[in-house]
Amino acid sequence: MSDPTAFLASPVETIRRAEETNLKATVRRIRELCDQNEIHLIVLGMPYHMDGSVGVSGEKVLNFKKRLERDLYQVEVVLQDERLSTWEAEQPMIEAGIRDRRKRKEVVDQLAAALILQSYLDEHKEVKQHE
Repeated sequence: MSDPTAFLASPVETIRRAEETNLKATVRRIRELCDQNEIHLIVLGMPYHMDGSVGVSGEKVLNFKKRLERDLYQVEVVLQDERLSTWEAEQPMIEAGIRDRRKRKEVVDQLAAALILQSYLDEHKEVKQHE
């Protein structure tokens, strides 16, 4: 989530699904977070391939985007390139000696989400400055 000035992104929570194809509880939790925090924009990380193409994971994100737009009609949903965000999030932990992937997983997911949002905020801050 960003601060009120849309300057700094911070992780909030990791929402895990018991079943990959059952999005009902996930969408319900996202709706709760939107309502509690007066959120009007969701930035989804889009896992493009390195050549810019959309693969299976990208198709899942596009379907999830459609679901959010349908169920959270008052919230805008945008896509942000997430290439290398997980790698970027893992590097400080690897350098600190945390080698076990399982120990890094939740922290990495939250940090990667914050990095994706931060890149969106940074890109749109530059656009606003030039208007």
